[in-house]
Amino acid sequence: MNWLRLLLALLFCSGVAAEPLRITYPPPEAAGDERHSYYWDLLEAALKANRDRFGDFEMHPYPVAMTFQRAAAEVETGKGLVNIVSRATNRDLETRLLPIRIPLDKGLLGARMFLLMPATQAKLERVKTLKELQEFTIGQNPAWTDVKILQAAGFKVELSEGYSTLFAKLAAGRFDLFSRGIIEIESEWRSNRDERPGLSIEKRFLLHYPMPRYFFVPRTAEGARMAERIEDGLLRLRRSGEFDRRFKKWKQLVLKDLQLNGRIVFRLANPELGPETPLADKFWWDDLSVELGHSR
Repeated sequence: MNWLRLLLALLFCSGVAAEPLRITYPPPEAAGDERHSYYWDLLEAALKANRDRFGDFEMHPYPVAMTFQRAAAEVETGKGLVNIVSRATNRDLETRLLPIRIPLDKGLLGARMFLLMPATQAKLERVKTLKELQEFTIGQNPAWTDVKILQAAGFKVELSEGYSTLFAKLAAGRFDLFSRGIIEIESEWRSNRDERPGLSIEKRFLLHYPMPRYFFVPRTAEGARMAERIEDGLLRLRRSGEFDRRFKKWKQLVLKDLQLNGRIVFRLANPELGPETPLADKFWWDDLSVELGHSR
């Protein structure tokens, strides 16, 4: 029976040696932009976790920066310069691209704080209610999911294309507040504070709404195969405990210098969530109860 074992081994090896999965993802939008590093590291871990089943893979960033709108359009073609994006979901995106409905950061992107200039912080000291907070304008990129959430909640939103441009317009007083996820605001403040003297993180408030970040791939046969492998890998990381280990280490790193306890929290609805959002699976959501000082 040695010949049979040899044949099976050869067949197995030939399957593993099939053409590797090739993934090209968008690079950072600006120097010092570290918002997506965690997600690409997580993707690599997921693909390593099921390499025994699906075979080898290659992944690298596209060498030239592109806006999110451009990256999503490239993925949508199915033959673009990039074939995956990692973004906060919305109904339009889930129609154009194929979502892998696993909240990669357990919903932390939906916890929002503000960057602002000193004069605005002084005015906010008198604010106590959501209605009073809604008198301040919030700057956002028109492609971001937050725009429709904030507008539906009654906020006045000032739209501006480009990522770096929003920091410049905040410093110039074109709007009052720049709403940022708590997982990105600290690094963004550090990257921009020297160029924008007086830039600071608002001290009293936090907005919170359910907003999962997913991986999105093309709506093609190849995209479906990518989605199957990525979902399988992420679920393997969940079962092994590796997903939680990575999440907790990253969460501690990005939140370690933020003061969350005692903040006034305004919870908003997210009209952009579809019925397939995995809201019922508590594993995929972190409500920040400990950090905010709230009892469960």
